[in-house]
Amino acid sequence: MKLDDARLTTQGLPLNDTRGKILLVACGALAREILDLKSANGWTHLDLTCLPANYHLYPEKITQSVRDTVAKHRDAYDDIFIVYADCGTGGLLDAACAEMGVEMIAGPHCYSFFEGNDRFAKTSEDEITTFYLTDFLVRQFDAFIIKPMGLDRHPELRDMYFGNYEKLVYQAQTNDPALTAKAQDCANRLGLTFERRYTGYGDLETTLAQL
Repeated sequence: MKLDDARLTTQGLPLNDTRGKILLVACGALAREILDLKSANGWTHLDLTCLPANYHLYPEKITQSVRDTVAKHRDAYDDIFIVYADCGTGGLLDAACAEMGVEMIAGPHCYSFFEGNDRFAKTSEDEITTFYLTDFLVRQFDAFIIKPMGLDRHPELRDMYFGNYEKLVYQAQTNDPALTAKAQDCANRLGLTFERRYTGYGDLETTLAQL
């Protein structure tokens, strides 16, 4: 058997055949949730590629990286969908997607679409002193919050950064007691009151289900 023959499925298609598939270009902070949704729903028509999760800290890198990724994969897929909200790009990502002819998930950021964009829009004005964490950010609290802000080296800066916040809301995608306990600890470390909201996957799930 030749090597090329060994790479064929029983239908005679290459194992990496992408015909009829949609490529999701996503924030790395959403990778686990997207893979869980793909597995739970049998969404084998969705492929996933992720940009670095730490672009959460450097939103100015997002738009060009999305452009480059779309250009790299455009010829291989029937469709490409961007699993970023605006995420601090100031409308630049939305404009780039419109120019490239690809769609993206609606909302200002993942806190909004996890909670549900409509609901978040109604409550956010009353929660301007609220700091939000998702499952990912609870797991990566030190890497994405404490260390980038220098709080590991200068804990006295906590009040400068968080003095105007009153509450930490943990938007839970899963029912994990260990994550809830860690989220409570995150609130304690920042000197904030704690609230847990089970959001599930919110508009992320409903949006992907429509693809």
